[in-house]
Amino acid sequence: MAGEAVFPPADAEALDAYSRVVTTVARDLAPSVANLRVRTRMRRGGIAVGGGSAFVLAADGYLVTSAHVVEGGGGGRASFVDGRDLRFTVVGADALSDLAVLRTEAGELAPARLGDAEALQVGQLVVAIGNPHGYAGSVTAGVVSALGRSLPTRGSRGAGVVENVIQTDAALNPGNSGGALVDGRGCVVGVNTAVAGIGLGLAVPINAATRRIIGALMQDGRVRRAYLGIAGGSRPLPPRAAGRVGRDRAIEVVEVVPGSPADRAGLRPEDLIVGLGGTPLRGVGDLQRLMTAEAIGRELELEVVREGELRRLTAVPTELSD
Repeated sequence: MAGEAVFPPADAEALDAYSRVVTTVARDLAPSVANLRVRTRMRRGGIAVGGGSAFVLAADGYLVTSAHVVEGGGGGRASFVDGRDLRFTVVGADALSDLAVLRTEAGELAPARLGDAEALQVGQLVVAIGNPHGYAGSVTAGVVSALGRSLPTRGSRGAGVVENVIQTDAALNPGNSGGALVDGRGCVVGVNTAVAGIGLGLAVPINAATRRIIGALMQDGRVRRAYLGIAGGSRPLPPRAAGRVGRDRAIEVVEVVPGSPADRAGLRPEDLIVGLGGTPLRGVGDLQRLMTAEAIGRELELEVVREGELRRLTAVPTELSD
């Protein structure tokens, strides 16, 4: 018919395959995604209602969302595409990873399947499902446009960095936060968290580290982290020191908190930390990854370059308090 576009068979099949993947993912995941209405008490006694998305983690009522979606709120309502509107409470939230676990008052929910973001490749198809602007069950599709991004976070216990964040060009809008980023097999590989710019969205990856965080939130309502007590940043090592330790960057200590484990270990400003517990350190992110619950109370060897000489100190991290 005149005026209609005619695609070669190969192109038509590709378009059909793309549509089949997106429609199948949208159909299968829609029952697992909730629209959140979060109640937050204001300082003057009023109640503010915010919004976001979440996805079902377990059939007995556990949901996962972004910590910033429920920040300051103790609960609210979660609505699903089947018409159910359920009350939820916040089991635990971790601002440093921007993840939170919720619990609804009813069971028999449809859990989403979790995938592994470590298997993603740049250019791979992903689908974002959430509730932008309150429009429930909205679906956008795109590709993984970059991997290995870092997302700075901040909470009452200090600042942190979420590593290996997924960047996608699937459109994310206000209300998408906490929703699912899904691969072509229908597995959740990320938790949509931020809009980085026009056509750029970021998602916290679902991987071994974030699974541990989600498990800790479900079990304990919080994530235990070790505390050293320094402020610092990455900087190049002087050539002589770099040749001696076999790496080119270190963490420069800018400040040592008085009375902290770092202070007791003898760290000083301008020290260059090149290793902890046998693990090389090139930047603050490397150190933060080691500050897990397992490090609390353990003696760990600090490798430090001071005035051009390599020194070894012993630190015993304590638990990071609220």
